[in-house]
Amino acid sequence: MSLMANLLCFSVLFLTMSFSYCCMAHKWPAGGSTRFYDFKVQTMKVNKLCNTKEIVTINKMFPGPIVYAQEDDRIIVKVTNETPYNATIHWHGVRQKLSCWFDGPSYITQCPIQAGASFTYEFTLVQQKGTFFWHAHVSWLRATVYGAIVVYPKTEVPYPFEHPYEEHIVILGEYWLRDVVQLEREVLASGGAAPPADAFTINSHPGPNYNCSRNDVYKIDVVPGKTYLLRLINAGLNMENFFAIAYHKLTIVESDAEYTKPFTMDRVMLGPGQTMNVLVTANQPIGKYSMAMGPYMSAQNISFQNISAIAYFQYSGAVPNSISLPAKLPSFNDNLAAKTVMDGLRSLNPVNVPKEIDTELFITVGLNVNKCRSKTPRNNCRGMNNGTFAASMNNISFVMPTVSILEAYYKKIDGQFKVDFPGAPLRFYDFVNGAPNNAPNNTQAINGTRTKVLKFGSKVQLIFQDTSTVTTENHPIHLHGYSFYVVGYGTGNYNPQTANFNLIDPPYMNTIGVPVGGWAAIRFVADNPGVWFMHCHLEIHQSWGLGAVLIVENGEGELETLPHPPADLPRC
Repeated sequence: MSLMANLLCFSVLFLTMSFSYCCMAHKWPAGGSTRFYDFKVQTMKVNKLCNTKEIVTINKMFPGPIVYAQEDDRIIVKVTNETPYNATIHWHGVRQKLSCWFDGPSYITQCPIQAGASFTYEFTLVQQKGTFFWHAHVSWLRATVYGAIVVYPKTEVPYPFEHPYEEHIVILGEYWLRDVVQLEREVLASGGAAPPADAFTINSHPGPNYNCSRNDVYKIDVVPGKTYLLRLINAGLNMENFFAIAYHKLTIVESDAEYTKPFTMDRVMLGPGQTMNVLVTANQPIGKYSMAMGPYMSAQNISFQNISAIAYFQYSGAVPNSISLPAKLPSFNDNLAAKTVMDGLRSLNPVNVPKEIDTELFITVGLNVNKCRSKTPRNNCRGMNNGTFAASMNNISFVMPTVSILEAYYKKIDGQFKVDFPGAPLRFYDFVNGAPNNAPNNTQAINGTRTKVLKFGSKVQLIFQDTSTVTTENHPIHLHGYSFYVVGYGTGNYNPQTANFNLIDPPYMNTIGVPVGGWAAIRFVADNPGVWFMHCHLEIHQSWGLGAVLIVENGEGELETLPHPPADLPRC
């Protein structure tokens, strides 16, 4: 869609969907305009990769509907579940200021929306603009239940970069021929690894490299000499991905919905949960150029999809059926290529990073192998050393409760969670080079629903440390309810004596790739009360337990207290 058409549509939305919003029962942050959306969770048949199957969608759209808004707008989305599956929607990257009840992760802030039921999400985009996305946050439904959120600056506030001729949303995904809900159940029951996706997709299209997909291709038509803004979103389940356009440079101007200093590259890498805005100028000879999405796999001995998804960046005047010029992607295990992207990210302007830290957590992230306890080990213990795979933070594998933690916390329901998540691992060792990988060494995780309580206003530093049990790996860690400054990262074991921190203009992100065999340090102020999930955005790792919960207590001011739950909050 051209930028002019985009803005025209947005203006119509603005006129038809806004009204003066008053008399609220809660002291929510005031919005600009209020925009309504109606989401129906529905199944639809799709024909891909020579197969027809039913997938779960929103409004029978794949990808789902785009949520358009402006900074400080209020969003109201009624979600009605017309499928037999449980459903929730998470608004990824939205900081949910005083609206934790509407964050969306199942059994963390709400019970799922059951078949035939509905729930209305309400939140304000407080001082937020840029590219976000929404996705299901229960089971593996987000394989097909996802869509973009585009939040424009306030009226007459320009972008801090060259105004593009057009804007396009580009969502990277993974597609399975199997029913993904059943697939998750089978993988967890097996104790083994997840199978690779059957295809990568760009805006749900796999492209010509896959069977029966020569015409199942996404295309952007471009005018020579014009500059385009691509809003890149990685909505994939279990893979990080490189993205490139043949013979064209990509200039990063935004990462995780925060402006960055412009940084030009031949290719970028996004982990699941990350978004990135890039400028591309159509400055090459007239032709048809490939946009390619391929794998970044930093783990060892893991099977993965290695066929690239292809879309077209096609100049006006190009021969329609001509062969597309190929895009060059890094090799699948090019850790330096991934690091180079992160190295270039800087906030557009100097920022106010917390300097005096009063709460610090050191958190190991990685995989585990638990002892086989099944009477049918061939069926249920297919992990390393005939055990079962798990994943953990500080060696605690997160277990979902039976009632949402937020509801249990608010209503003081006992027995659903503990508040003893440790601020450091129970024992220290050479995390990167000396992990216990073979019997009789202990690779067991402790199961538990553990949370860490933070006082309102705490200045928090989290150090995430990758470990090599099973394998080192780049882990995209997402924190709900907050963005954070990525003040440092590096390879090897974290050493406070030698770590270099950027306290001037670090990037402000919501999902950080903890480097393979390395560490990352983030800082934020705990000023948003509620219950916030912190987890790996590789879905198999989250299913295995790579997560924990931060509970931020109420403050004392008028807008520092979590409001009471909405009347239609789903019941477990």
